Amino acid sequence: MARRGVAAVTGASGLVGGFVVRGLLEAGWGVVALGRPSPWGGEARPWRLGEPAPLAGCDAVVHLALAHVPGRYRGGEGEDPEGFVRLNRDGTLRLWEEAGARRCVFLSSRAVFDGWPEGTALGDGLPVRPRSLYGRIKAEGEAALHARGGASLRATGIYGEAGGGPGKWGPLFAAFARGEPVEPRRATELWGGDLARAVLLLLEGGGTGGFGASDLLLDRRELLVRWGAAAGVRGLLPPRDRAPVSVLGCERLRALGWRPGGWEGLDRALRGMAGNGIPRRG
Repeated sequence: MARRGVAAVTGASGLVGGFVVRGLLEAGWGVVALGRPSPWGGEARPWRLGEPAPLAGCDAVVHLALAHVPGRYRGGEGEDPEGFVRLNRDGTLRLWEEAGARRCVFLSSRAVFDGWPEGTALGDGLPVRPRSLYGRIKAEGEAALHARGGASLRATGIYGEAGGGPGKWGPLFAAFARGEPVEPRRATELWGGDLARAVLLLLEGGGTGGFGASDLLLDRRELLVRWGAAAGVRGLLPPRDRAPVSVLGCERLRALGWRPGGWEGLDRALRGMAGNGIPRRG
């Protein structure tokens, strides 16, 4: 397979980074991981947010990295909001300057719309209205990139791991398998492999501005029924959550031919996660 180009990827060692690096390599791209190396391969070059980016020989930039306190994006500044802004907003703006005319794709977030009431349809043309500091730095980073002709993916929650593990759902599945009560919740979700395909589309197909990236409005009860069937586990199912949820529109990505996996894709992923080190009741 002829190489299509070389993409510098920040955050390549993270959960989303695993999907993106694997997807790029499988599609014939070369990958330079800026920062920690990716277990999926590619070259690695030392780098941290806010430092000069070693972009020699790279044709494109995929910016996934975020400096934050562990386990939190909204509220990820912890007790250091100034440092959070310096690394994530200022570091991102510096990266765009250093990228120059290279094609850039930025992992933004649906948090840029958090100021809208719950239940709002978050179409691609809706003005951003961030509420959290996280949402604000994402909105400012993407605005600067859009002015330079780049594209951002306003992604919802990402599920799965590139290696097939349960990722963020591991503790939930373990609690369910132990027979513990689970709090009701529903949220929008997207498999990491579908996000990686969206990154590839934007790298190769062009397009500027913001693109919503989401798939399912998923209730925990439905998730646990499906995972339990795949894993042979029965537990205490929570009631359905009736609270309104704002759902991202994905009309611009769909116009490029992007189609996420939907319920069939979720079931495939859950079969891969089943029995992945999750304790079962006898």
